[in-house]
Amino acid sequence: MSPEIVSEKHVRHIALLSRLECSDPEIRKFAGDLNAILGYVEKLKEIDTDAIEPTTHALRLTNVFREDVVRPSLTNAQALSNAPEAEAGHFKVPPIIQES
Repeated sequence: MSPEIVSEKHVRHIALLSRLECSDPEIRKFAGDLNAILGYVEKLKEIDTDAIEPTTHALRLTNVFREDVVRPSLTNAQALSNAPEAEAGHFKVPPIIQES
């Protein structure tokens, strides 16, 4: 088994930063799980990938483009017709920043 990289102290610190409450058994389990994951990543580093082209996706992606076509759009009155509240040609929403 590989040496411990992530200790229970590390997991407690990560939980604190993440605002997570974890029990002692959970802390032990997460430390073991994280060490197993990091051990697997170390094992993957042993694979020779020199002849493999780097990729950003598992599958080749292509964009599908369409022609831009000018079409009629809603008028201001149509756009605001179902708004709960409108004022001066704009949607009216509750304030989110209060002046003190």
